Amino acid sequence: MKIQTTADMLSGIYEKSKKNLTHVRQWHTKALTLSEKILYSHLCHPQEKQERGKGFLSLQPDRVAMQDVTAQMALLQFMLAGKEKSAVPATVHCDHLIQAYRGSREDMQRSLEENNEVFRFLSSACSRFHIGFWKPGAGIIHQVILENYAFPGGLLIGTDSHTPNAGGLGMLAVGVGGADAADVMAGMPWEVKNPGITGVHLKGKLKGWTSPKDIILKLLGILTVKGGTNKIIEYFGDGCASLSCTGKATITNMGAELGATCSVFPYDISMSEYLKATHRSSQVEVIEKYKELFSVDPEVLENPHAYYDEVVEIDLSTLEPQLAGPHSPDIVHPLSEIKELCQKEKWPIELSAALIGSCTNSSYEDIGRAAHVARQAQEAGFKMPQHFLVTPGSELIRQTIERDGYIKDFESIGAVVLANACGPCIGQWKRDEHKKGQVNTIVNSFNRNFRGRNDANPETLSFIASPEITMALGLAGRLDFDPQTDVLEREGKKLKLQAPESDILPKEGFLQNMEGYVPPQGKDVQIIIKEKSDRLQLLKPFLPWNKEEFKNLLILCKAKGKCTTDHISPAGFWLRYRGHLDRISDNLLLGATNAFTDERGVGLNQLTGEKQPFSKIARHYKSQNRGWVIIGDENYGEGSSREHAAMTPRYLGAKAVIVKSFARIHETNLKKQGVLPLTFVQPKDMEKIKEKDQLDILDLEDLKPKSQHKVLIHHEDGSQEEFFVSHSMSADQIKWFQSGSALNLIRK
Repeated sequence: MKIQTTADMLSGIYEKSKKNLTHVRQWHTKALTLSEKILYSHLCHPQEKQERGKGFLSLQPDRVAMQDVTAQMALLQFMLAGKEKSAVPATVHCDHLIQAYRGSREDMQRSLEENNEVFRFLSSACSRFHIGFWKPGAGIIHQVILENYAFPGGLLIGTDSHTPNAGGLGMLAVGVGGADAADVMAGMPWEVKNPGITGVHLKGKLKGWTSPKDIILKLLGILTVKGGTNKIIEYFGDGCASLSCTGKATITNMGAELGATCSVFPYDISMSEYLKATHRSSQVEVIEKYKELFSVDPEVLENPHAYYDEVVEIDLSTLEPQLAGPHSPDIVHPLSEIKELCQKEKWPIELSAALIGSCTNSSYEDIGRAAHVARQAQEAGFKMPQHFLVTPGSELIRQTIERDGYIKDFESIGAVVLANACGPCIGQWKRDEHKKGQVNTIVNSFNRNFRGRNDANPETLSFIASPEITMALGLAGRLDFDPQTDVLEREGKKLKLQAPESDILPKEGFLQNMEGYVPPQGKDVQIIIKEKSDRLQLLKPFLPWNKEEFKNLLILCKAKGKCTTDHISPAGFWLRYRGHLDRISDNLLLGATNAFTDERGVGLNQLTGEKQPFSKIARHYKSQNRGWVIIGDENYGEGSSREHAAMTPRYLGAKAVIVKSFARIHETNLKKQGVLPLTFVQPKDMEKIKEKDQLDILDLEDLKPKSQHKVLIHHEDGSQEEFFVSHSMSADQIKWFQSGSALNLIRK
């Protein structure tokens, strides 16, 4: 398997897309949006009519991408399928298991020692099943995909929620759970709820301190973290052409924070320039020949309101820098309002850390603009007054910015340069200076800032901004600094920062180092799993449904308010156990707020009367052969694509999760593992459920698409109430439940 998608491979993909679209045009008589063209050209049955926003699509992805944490379970599941090799090109990228602490060299060495058995397993399994392997330090998955594999008009699924980053290169790239990846690698179609399409009309051109990051932050403020659920965000308008390819990738990356299926930009010259700069000129020739396949039909642009489900307009010329936080990426404010908000909300304004980089903002342009600010400060004698951490996105970027002097610029004002890995963005940040529970404020250029996300401290107030604004606030040491109007002052020195400037692509080209890639060898490779490991555990298939009603189910947890995958299955310390289902199940619902007590991570064991951690209660219920349920609120399971948030409940005996609404990826993950994902027909019925209740979910033998089912509540006092639930399972997904999991069905 070649390291990049070759021109010949592209020609084959585009020819198939062209043929499929010929069938699609026969039943889709209206003009096609860009999203529809790419989506429908990958249908397994392009002759069958689809209706936007309704039903499920059966698709054939072009590629699969996995990061080291989710890849463990994805590969363990793939091994259950009994296949000789991956049915589609696939890669694994080691970027999550490298903790940020002292700096790149020391952190990398420690990670290699601590995670050696995991890396050996991933490397050997990839080699055995013809999957490309990127070693630790090679780069963050999304940056490496953009640099090597992404292409306009393609369909990629990846086991990380920020897979949509590749939409900056005109690709539909969707974050999924590891079970989806395992299915596709096993040769099965990928099923996804047919998404709606939101059009975002970009007008004008950015200027001054405003950057692509501010576009997506502005959109988050408009649509919220639920506004993109089961939708594709499609950008159009003259403002698109003014953005760099990597700037577009920043925007599509954070479409994950909208809950969107994915986001996409139309192909333009910025993409062809990026492809050429990253050594893919031969692909550009093919792309130009077929670009009608991934260009929106002209009629759509003439009357966008007739073709998109909704249209949002953003004028880039009047947009100002934005700041998001704390605790949610959709709490967004213009930078000019932050001074007043700091006083009103009583946020601690003194910063404890400033961090730039990550998969979202580590392009050459991002780093260059931040370095321009750093040079101004260095020349005026200013340094960062608090911790300043820089995360390059890939070895390609790191080597190039080192050659061009940007790393020296950062180090001159006090930077610690971290490994080419996720680090603080995903909770892999070891902080000695702040203990858990200590209130402090940080600013960063990452993508999400849920409570405890960066450093496992729930009292850290995390704010998101562009790299250049993060630099400016970091140099001031204050959250309430605005470089557009304020002057840096310290020890008698003053500096009015000028708006940042940078080349979009390096004048001398990117340095290309392919040492991080390991090509696969094939079936003679032995897969390495250490005996009695606490990091890796071979999987056993889940038991199929026994065709009996679910009766007397115990309430494990009624989660109050926001319950993300970080709350259901936290990262940080627990990343080390992502390949060991039994061990990682000890973190179940550790961050969930108990609606009955407002305590986190603990509940009532109905069988013993004790207050215990949810995981311990679940294990006890399982030992007594008692099924149980989780009750949740709106957008349950938002955030990361973490399938462990579905696998650990299933492993410990969950029969169903009943909520007001689900985040898309988590709902699919539950379906894949054989857990019933149910929603209240009347959301207010959630209030009927008490701590010591037991539930009957009835008429499961009549489970079919769009069916509703009665749930009977048995209260402690002997009284009963009822409510109704619905589900979104297709006929095939119902078979997953009946078989015990999607993989069980594949194996059969």
